[in-house]
Amino acid sequence: MPYYVQLDLQFFAGEKTEKATPKKRQDARKKGQVAKSQDVSAALTLFSIFLVLMFLGGYMKEEMFAMITRTLDEYMFWELSEENIYQMFLDFSIRGLFFVAPIMVTAIVIAVFSNFIQFGFLFSTEPIQFKLEKINPIAGAKRIFSIRALVELLKSILKISVVGSGAFLVLWIHFDEVLVLSQKDIAVSLAFLGKVTIQMGLAVSILLTILSIFDYAYQRYDHEKNLRMSKQDIKDEYKNMEGDPKIKAKIKEKQRQMAMRRMMQEIPNADVVITNPTHYAVVLKYDEDKADAPIVVAKGVDYLALKIKQIAKHHDIITVENRPLARALYEETEIGDVIPEHFFKAVAEILAYVYRLKRKI
Repeated sequence: MPYYVQLDLQFFAGEKTEKATPKKRQDARKKGQVAKSQDVSAALTLFSIFLVLMFLGGYMKEEMFAMITRTLDEYMFWELSEENIYQMFLDFSIRGLFFVAPIMVTAIVIAVFSNFIQFGFLFSTEPIQFKLEKINPIAGAKRIFSIRALVELLKSILKISVVGSGAFLVLWIHFDEVLVLSQKDIAVSLAFLGKVTIQMGLAVSILLTILSIFDYAYQRYDHEKNLRMSKQDIKDEYKNMEGDPKIKAKIKEKQRQMAMRRMMQEIPNADVVITNPTHYAVVLKYDEDKADAPIVVAKGVDYLALKIKQIAKHHDIITVENRPLARALYEETEIGDVIPEHFFKAVAEILAYVYRLKRKI
């Protein structure tokens, strides 16, 4: 016998299955929440630094030997005084600046560039603002024992393995040369160690760059997952952007009521009411100081037309029956409009009739 379980679909209403809206993405970006991988920046910076060392290593070696030579040839024989110490400090600082400037400038430029290619230009102070939830021990424990923490642990183990394997591979290639290194002079040994160090750095940085590409893909996936919204979230966002439909409907209804009251207040000052006679009613007023032709001050159909005729009768406004004209004016004009030119003749005849009646009265 089959067994059926009744489920309330409202239980799943809060499940975040929908892609983030553009507004949600923009709000997250303002808070500094973007898809980024620190490994991309670190790997590219490391690679660029070793490239600088490979191309400018000779220049740096000359600068270092020049500094050591000058120290031994000149500074060792200087008299110990405040002025000489200041001069030596200034000379060491300038030479040291030229020595490390290529590395520092390259590291800064590559770090900025690597972040720019990931998420573009972004400046936000939100991530560094103090928030109490950041020091919440319960939230901290959840972060420590979360899936993300496990992923970061596996990434760290993998990076250590890659760095060790890359360095070992380079050393293994030069293993024979390493064995006879002690039999060579100091200059050759230093040159060999510098070459091997740069090769190890380039090899490791290339491997880390490949790993960082996968890490960036994971960070994008995780970022998209965290931005997901439920159907209710999307509805709430739409309400906040466009306004609650119920409130908007109430505002429109209030505006219609106010417009209706203003329209009814204009009827006692009108000249004539043109009717269908039962379905349509259009109220006209002619004021030569305001316009060259009569103006529609009110109009209505069915119940509203009946209400207009009752107010007009109460204030002794003459009602004229003209079925085609009433319907045409209702369809082609709005309240406050001057009547179109092709109605001038028909309306002028009606106004002339109304003015004659008023003179007789």
